[in-house]
Amino acid sequence: MNDPMVSTDWLADHLTDPHVKPIDATWFMPGDPRDAKAMFEAAHIPGAVFFDLDAMSDLSSTLPHMLADAATFAIRAGVLGLGRNDTIVVYDGHGLFSAARAWWNFRVMSHNKVYVLDGGIPRWMAEGRPLKTGTPRPKLSPFDAKLDPALVRDIQQVSTLLQSGTEQVVDVRALTRFEGTAPEPRPGVRSGHMPGAKNLPFTELITNGALRPRDDLLAILRNSGIDPGRPLTATCGTGVTASVLALAMARVGHAAAVYDGSWTEWGSRSDTSVVTGPA
Repeated sequence: MNDPMVSTDWLADHLTDPHVKPIDATWFMPGDPRDAKAMFEAAHIPGAVFFDLDAMSDLSSTLPHMLADAATFAIRAGVLGLGRNDTIVVYDGHGLFSAARAWWNFRVMSHNKVYVLDGGIPRWMAEGRPLKTGTPRPKLSPFDAKLDPALVRDIQQVSTLLQSGTEQVVDVRALTRFEGTAPEPRPGVRSGHMPGAKNLPFTELITNGALRPRDDLLAILRNSGIDPGRPLTATCGTGVTASVLALAMARVGHAAAVYDGSWTEWGSRSDTSVVTGPA
């Protein structure tokens, strides 16, 4: 399967395969009162486990849900019953939002048999497909993880890329946040964007809770001044919706890196340049 997405039909046909593992990676923005874990316990796809973006992260970092090291990630994935030979299918309660970040987490840890469920659990439920309740108790499984440095960027790398122009840096936050006319949702984070970054709101990549078709994505990228064939680093608020752009790039046949710290890191530091207004 070359596409990073799988359909609800495909997952339904493979639910009895012991090596196909659905995971629910629903996550909500700060201030949203909804409880993703409680929602999972109330209704999830049969065989699924709950992937907590924050619990799977580097718990020593002051930044939200930063990547854990490979050894730690492997242990935590194994606790979820995920194995080295499993095909992982990620979904979320939005349709397509935080599932992309979980997909990228596995990709950056060199587990390539990972896909996103097109339309997420909203489509699954709308089609009247089976659901389970409660908290699963998966068996511990050996999981291999090795960080792929080609798929992740840190602040020093992004700063260099912006100065050299050797890689496109694309910010997928809403235009108002990018231009600095809307405040950031996290205290202490400046408004605006990185000098030299381009803007493509991640919402333009999605329709009805699903990733747009390949040809549509190519047209959107090119109309936004982005060359899909050139190296690209995606950034957003905390690395969640940047992963939607990485997913879109995978659908059009190209890899993209994600700036893990994203704007929360860049905009909260005093040694980084911030500009407002149009790019």
